[in-house]
Formats: sequence, structure tokens, C-alpha cells
Amino acid sequence: MNSELNSKVVGRGKEFFSTISGEKPSLFNKGAWMGKVMDWSMKNETFKIQMFRFVDVFPSLTTGKLLTDHIREYFGEEKDMPPVLSTGAKVAGMLGSFGGAVLNKVLTTNIQEMARQFVVGENTKEAIKNMEKLRKDGFAFVVDVLGEATLSEHEADVYMNTYLELLDSLKSQYQDWKPLGNYGNANLDWGHAPKVNVAIKPTALFCLANPQDFEGSVEAILKRVRIIAKKVIELDGFLCIDMESYRHKDIILEVYKRLKLEYPDYDQLGIVLQAYLVDTDQDLPALLKWARDNKVKISIRLVKGAYWDYETVKAKQNDWKIPVWTIKAESDAAYERQARMILENADICHFACASHNIRTISAVMEMARELKVSDDRYEFQVLYGMAEPVRKGILKVAGRIRLYCPYGDMVPGMGYLVRRLLENTANESFLRQSFAEDAQIERLLEDPIVTVEREKAARAAKQKPEEKGPGGLKPFFNEAMVDFTRADHRAEFPKQIAAVRQQLGKNYPLFIGGKEVKSADTLPSVNPAKPSEVVGVICQAGTKEVGEAIAAAKSAFPAWRDTAPADRAQYLIKAAAIARRRVFELSAWQVLEIGKQWDQAYADVTEAIDFLEYYAREMIKLGKPKRVGNAPGELNHYFYEPKGVAAVIAPWNFPLAIGMGMASAAIVAGNCVVFKPSGITSVIGWHMVEIFREAGLPAGVFNYTPGRGSVMGDYLVDSPDVSLIAFTGSMEIGLRIIDRAAKVYPGQENVKKIVCEMGGKNAIIIDDDADLDEAVPHVLYSAFGFQGQKCSACSRVIVLDAVYDKFIERLVSMAKATLVGPSEDPANYMGAVADDKAMKTILEYAEIGKKEGHVLYESKVPSEGYFVPMTIIGGIKPEHRIAQEEIFGPVLAVMRAKDFDQAIEWANSTKFALTGGVFSRSPEHLAQARREFRVGNLYLNRNNTGALVGRQPFGGSRMSGVGTKAGGPDYLLHFMDPRVVTENTMRRGFAPVEEDDDWVA
Repeated sequence: MNSELNSKVVGRGKEFFSTISGEKPSLFNKGAWMGKVMDWSMKNETFKIQMFRFVDVFPSLTTGKLLTDHIREYFGEEKDMPPVLSTGAKVAGMLGSFGGAVLNKVLTTNIQEMARQFVVGENTKEAIKNMEKLRKDGFAFVVDVLGEATLSEHEADVYMNTYLELLDSLKSQYQDWKPLGNYGNANLDWGHAPKVNVAIKPTALFCLANPQDFEGSVEAILKRVRIIAKKVIELDGFLCIDMESYRHKDIILEVYKRLKLEYPDYDQLGIVLQAYLVDTDQDLPALLKWARDNKVKISIRLVKGAYWDYETVKAKQNDWKIPVWTIKAESDAAYERQARMILENADICHFACASHNIRTISAVMEMARELKVSDDRYEFQVLYGMAEPVRKGILKVAGRIRLYCPYGDMVPGMGYLVRRLLENTANESFLRQSFAEDAQIERLLEDPIVTVEREKAARAAKQKPEEKGPGGLKPFFNEAMVDFTRADHRAEFPKQIAAVRQQLGKNYPLFIGGKEVKSADTLPSVNPAKPSEVVGVICQAGTKEVGEAIAAAKSAFPAWRDTAPADRAQYLIKAAAIARRRVFELSAWQVLEIGKQWDQAYADVTEAIDFLEYYAREMIKLGKPKRVGNAPGELNHYFYEPKGVAAVIAPWNFPLAIGMGMASAAIVAGNCVVFKPSGITSVIGWHMVEIFREAGLPAGVFNYTPGRGSVMGDYLVDSPDVSLIAFTGSMEIGLRIIDRAAKVYPGQENVKKIVCEMGGKNAIIIDDDADLDEAVPHVLYSAFGFQGQKCSACSRVIVLDAVYDKFIERLVSMAKATLVGPSEDPANYMGAVADDKAMKTILEYAEIGKKEGHVLYESKVPSEGYFVPMTIIGGIKPEHRIAQEEIFGPVLAVMRAKDFDQAIEWANSTKFALTGGVFSRSPEHLAQARREFRVGNLYLNRNNTGALVGRQPFGGSRMSGVGTKAGGPDYLLHFMDPRVVTENTMRRGFAPVEEDDDWVA
């Protein structure tokens, strides 16, 4: 911004501040309970976290005991409570046995009052009454129904119908309202604005909105948006399409464009853009150009954005580019330049300036004046219940201000409330700085570009040198997840699936001693969604070929063992780069050969890359002999050497990830591998051959020997030349391998080491205070993602009695909204199971379950392919077979527990101990689960699948495995033998001075 304009902005801002001097928003009024809470939250970060989490769980505390327990768990005993709660606590103490009830009442009343501050009404009558009061004070409104977390078609209909009912109520009254402003038009506020103005959350209109299914999501949302739009237009009203999380941004933009083209001449349709998104600098000019090209007029409500923390955390978790500006002032600067662009296009674009920031408001006013934008082309908006002095000031100066008024039930209202509390207690909050901390006006009105430069300089001064990983490599980071918000990622899947289809039906040889070997015995691999489609024809190894592979591995072993660990690691680094380059192609093969959904397939490939990168670094660390002991006159070095020939037997459900994980661990540790892939994913197994060949792995280090039947497998396991067996699969086969490997054959030099992961019967517990908006979709995903064919999948959900009916209703309703069909179509939530044998077994278990309990839901399935229904069975007890036996398919057993202790007991009641989950907002119950829920991987308040290398090392105990943790710091130790070499360094009575460094070159 040029200096002259900036001076005007600062001048207007100072004038603005002078008009509201001495006033404070109710949010920061320390005379009220909410003001005290906000004040204490800004002084005490621990209290802030506990208080806001308590507010979040509050609507679920439906009994006095629940409320009392959670008050104690979140805030401690009476003597430990912070001063802001002490009044209620003292009253409670004075009343003896009635104290808890009194404290409950005090907190309940205060929290409900706090929520009402931000919500215009919980019912239509209350909302309209409050909106009419606002109008009498000179404020227009835009009403937004709370509750974007819809989980079913029914809930989406309820959300839509709430709008329709509200609009019907407004229809009978709005024409009698006196227009705002004195412009001589009885039907319009300020002479140009509709009296009725509503905003909608588009994803609340379709419970499965997902950028992976971009087109399906757009059309499903539009189906209900059209109905609301028609009703709004009947009232000559204004409809605004709200922007939500970044994940849905492009879907929402597309919904708006299509709706606008259906009503090209109706100018009262708007959309929200978020200035804190980096993309908005491209999205805004693109939208304006689109409007000009299509000769339509649009309206844009520009906000800063309300999900900054969420967007930042999600991006960092998935290794995506952070979509928001990382310095608060960058968002402010973006807002100013984007506001100017909108004002420059005022002939086709109406502007709603939505901000509480006096600098921002002043900048918009001065830019509009400079550009000579007429009053009817822009207005100001602030949130209901916040920034009262600011809204009064705008009303005085501009005369056009609209309050954004959330409306609806308390439960979804709490999520909105917590966002507002977080927003306003953040250190960078303009309202906090202005009204709670009395920051210098000059600093508050500073040009944000100047602020950004100062902040960048401060950050640069604090920047730490880049961290180094083992062997000079970068530190390990998980490979980035697929990002379906990116159009190129969405487009790549159909493209690569089509390309892979051109390669179907090829013949694949064995690979032994660095050479391709053909055998007469072959086995076709087929697309499970279309068994007539042959993916590939794979040569099968018999005992002769397996013997040759073992001999090749044994021959290659001495040289590979003596290759420096750091050099062995480099082969894995090269292999990771190759897999990364081919990530979409390798994913496409999984979609067709084993029926993985797009995201599941991509995750399998990235996990394989992670194993390669992680184990390479771990081996570099472990490959250096370590000095142990410190007695003078002796040197003790502890180091590792490989075991020899490793048989790696991989499963079909994670054909690249687990296969690559076991093989790469064995290889980098110095062993030579004979690899047996599953018969139904052997084409994917062949891609490991391609990757290792391109990486230059020496001949004989990796040998590929797919084979059918137990004879070939037994021969591999029994071989006296095999020192190590790594297996992932069923408990029955795993135990058989362990049993056979125990026998020592003539010529055998090693006791065979078994690295074995065998599956689970995993449970998720739903506590009586669980956030069902989170729990329901996570359980559905855990149980039915990739058709429930993960050893980590949720096969039992144990629900506390108090929330059982509500949970089941929402779970079944969401399940009914899903589709079952070929996984190459992203609209399908669930695909085909692995093969005809799996289909038969799963269907048999479903029938057993129907006899033991009762069917809550059973989906329809296509007629072609290995499809089984998504099946949810209730009334299951711990003694039932489907509560004990691994099914490995989309059958979910639902169990009703009387309390949390019983839920833990039932969760532990099987012979497996792989994964488990708990959805609870009780700190004590979460702590109890950590202690007593005995599984290898326990997940709290998230789904129980998708362990990440280095972050959630994976593996279980009991009958789930031998206690190893793939992707963890001790996994490679299972593939090596430790050795110690001791040297007496004393000669003729003296010993050399020992160095402090305990590593040997």
C-alpha cells in the first residue's frame, strides 16, 4: 500500500479507536463469568486447554455424575480449582453433600450463557425474535445453521429442512420489517440489500463429501443446495455459500459456479473466500475472470479464516505444503490486496468485508473511497456476540453492517463456540490485543506488510541450522500422503489405471540369482472386482526353483554381509527414489490387482517408501560398532552381523508395503532374501524385482519365488540353509511356520529366527462422553476401509450403554449412505474382497453372526466380482464366535457394555493383542486405557488403522505376533545377531589413554 493511502488508513483507524475508547466487548468484560474465563485463559495456557476441552465435551455430560466426574477430571478437586471457578466451588463446599450439584448448576448455567452469547437462537422463534431486535438496533443479519458434521443422508436432510423451516418462518414476517437505512425502498435494506440473508455449510448437505470423489461430491451437494436456493429466491433473499476446510475448497467453488450458472440473472448469490489461504491469491482472480467470461454478477464475502490451527496441523501430519499463511500479518496483508481486487471489480462483484480488525476495516473504507466504489457495492460483517464496540463504530461510520448469526442446537454450537474462544485467546488476535491487552494503537494499525517483514526477520534470527540424519542423509520424514485437493493428484489415478490396463495379461517370470527364470507352472492373478480380467500370469516356483533361489542367496551372502552397512543403506535410498517416481503407477496396480481404494493404494506405496528410507537410516546407526564399558586396559565393542538367508513370506493385503518392509529390513541388515509373495498379488510382488534391479542390488541378494500350495512353502521354511523367516499373515499359518521352524535338520547351522505378525480381533471402545461426530466416521473407516481386510481393522466396537442407541443409529445411517462397488470408481466406499475363498469365508461368518446376534445393516453388492456386503451385527457378547475369531472382512460386531471397566475387560477378552481404540473425552478413562487396554498399538480418539513408519511402529503380542514392531527402532535387531569383541590393551604394564568417543571408525 502506498504511503499516502496508508496514512489515510491509519488516520481513519485512530479516529475509529477514539470513538470506541473505554468500551470493551462482552467477551473481555471481567465483570462477567465469560470475561473472567477469557482473562484466565489468556494468562494460563494449561487452564485454557482444559477449559476449552471441557466446553467441548459439556453437551455430552447428560447426567449429574458425568458432569461431576468431568469437572473433577478437568479442574481437580475444589482446593485445586482456579480462581475463576472458585466462587462456585466455595458455594458447593458450604453446602456439603449438595456441593457437587450446586457446582454443576453453576458451571452449566455459565457455559450455556456463554454459548448463547454467540448463537442467535436455539429455535426458530427465539432466533427470529433476536434477529428482529438486531434490526431495531440498525443491524442486518446473515443466519447460519450450526451443524456441519452430518454423517448420513438423514442428517443432511435434517440440516436442509432446518433451513427450509427457518425460511418459511421468515417468509411470513420479513415483508413487515422496516427496511434499514432511509433509501425509500420498502423491500430492501440500505436501498439494495435483501432483508433475508442466509449462509450454508455445503459439506453438511452431503455426508461423504470428499475430494477423492470430486464430481460425485459436487453433484450430491448441489442436489440439496438447489432446494435451499429455490426457497431463498422465492423470498428475494441472499444465499451465501460458506467456505470450510481447505480439503473441500475446490468442491465448494465448483458448487457455487454451477449454482450461479443455473441462476445467471439472480445477483444475490455469494461465496466466501478465506484470505489466510495462500491459494486465494489465485482463486480470487480466477473467479472474477470466470464471472466476466460468463457475464454474471457475483458476491464475495472475504474472511480471514477460522481453521488456521487445524489446517496447519493436518498439513504437517501429512507432509503437505501448509495451505495457510504462517504469519498472522500475512493473512492481513493478503486480505487488503484481495479486498482491493474485489473493489476494483465492483461492477461485477459485490463485496462483504467480514472482519473485526480495525486496520482491515479502515483499509477497506479508504480503498473504496479512493476507487470511488458506491455504497451499494460493499458492506461490512462481524460475528454475532463479538466485537460489540467495533460493530457499533462501523454502524456509525458506514451505516451498513451485517451480523453473522449462528442458529441451532447447543451440541454443534459448542464446536463453533470453541473455535471462537480459541480464535480470540490466540496471541495474534486483534480483539485480544485491542481490548484485553491494550496494545499500542500505532502497532495495531501498522501496515501488515511492514509487520510481516519484521516477523520474518525475527524468525530468521532464531532459525536453527538444518538437522542432519544418519550418514549425512536428511532426517527421516514420512512420505507425503496423496492430496486429493490437488487436481493433478485426482487426475493421475484414472490416467494411471488406464495405462496399467494396457499392460494386463502379461507373463511374469521368477527372478533367481539376478536372472529371470521361467517355469511351466503358472497362476493367473485377476481383478477381484472383475475376475474375468486377468491382471497377469505368474510363473510358479516349485521345490526345485526354491532350492535354486536358496542356493543363490547363500552364495551371495558372504559378499553382501561384508558390504559396509552404509553402502547397503544406499541401495534402499535408491529403491525409495524409484518407488517415489512410480508412486501413482504402483498405486494403480493395487487398485486393479487387489481392489484397494485410491487413497488406500497410495498409502500402501508411501509406506513401502517409508520402510526403505527408515531402515536405511536405522542401519547406518546400528552399523557402527559401539564402545561398551569403561574399565581401563580393555576395549569392548558391541556390533551386529546378519543371520544369513532370509525367507520373506508376504501377505496380499499390503502387498508392496509389508513385502517391501520385511524384505528391505532383511536386506539392509546384510541378509539375502528369498521372497514369496501372495499368489493373488504376485504382479505387485514383481514390481519389487523391478525396483531392486533398477537400484542395482547385487545378484542373489533378492530372489523372487512365488509359488502355490504348502509343499513349496514348507520346503522354504524347512530348509537348513534358511536362518531367518519373516512372515505376515494368518495365525494358523504363522503358528505352523513357528512349529516347523523349531525342528533342526542335518546341516543346519542356525536356530531359525521367526519374525511373525499374525493378525487381530481389534476393538474400539466408545465411551459415554465420546464425540460421536468423530467416533462414527472413524469406526466406519476402521471397520470397512479396504473392505476390513487389514490386520489392524476394527472388527468389534464396544459401546457404553448410555450412548449405544445414539451411536448405532448414526453408524448405521452413515453406512447406508455408502456405496459398494469397484474400487477404481472413487464414489465407492468399499470394494471387492481378495478372492473367491475370502468371499466364501466372510459370508459364512456373516451367517454365524446373524445367528449369534441380529443384523443392524447389510448393504447391497454388485452381481459380478468377489463382493460381500458391508455387515453390522448387534447383540454380540464376548463368548460369541464373531467376537473371538478373526474374519478379515467387512463384518463388524457391535457389543453393548454397561460401563468403561466392562468395555476394557471385553476388549481384552480375545487371544489377540494387535490394535485397539478408544473414543473418550474423560482424562481418567484415557489414562485407564493406556494402562489396561493391552494391545500393541492403541489409538485414542482416532481410527485404529494406518500406522505410520517411525511414528506408530506396528505389531502386537499374544496370538497377534511375536512382539516385533515394524517401522520401529528395534525392528532391524531381529534380523541380526549381536557380537562383542574384547581386546586387552595393556602391554608391559601400561595401557593407552582412552578416547572419549565411543564409536569405532
